[in-house]
Amino acid sequence: MKTTEYRNNEITISYCPFKCTQSDVCTEELSNVFQNSVIPWIDPNGSSTESIIKQIKKCPSGALMYKRHKKEMAY
Repeated sequence: MKTTEYRNNEITISYCPFKCTQSDVCTEELSNVFQNSVIPWIDPNGSSTESIIKQIKKCPSGALMYKRHKKEMAY
């Protein structure tokens, strides 16, 4: 299954359209990130990383996933 990825400095959001049930949970609850009226429809800079992760965890179909980027340690 093909997934599309959207990235910012902290997180990569993956979306698998074949799993999506179009429940609109993401677009209704976090519309500044998940926007069904524009392309690309996911803006990873639209909210805080924590808010995005919280919303992705609510995805009923599992079509949305995330991966945090590793932070480099400063010495």
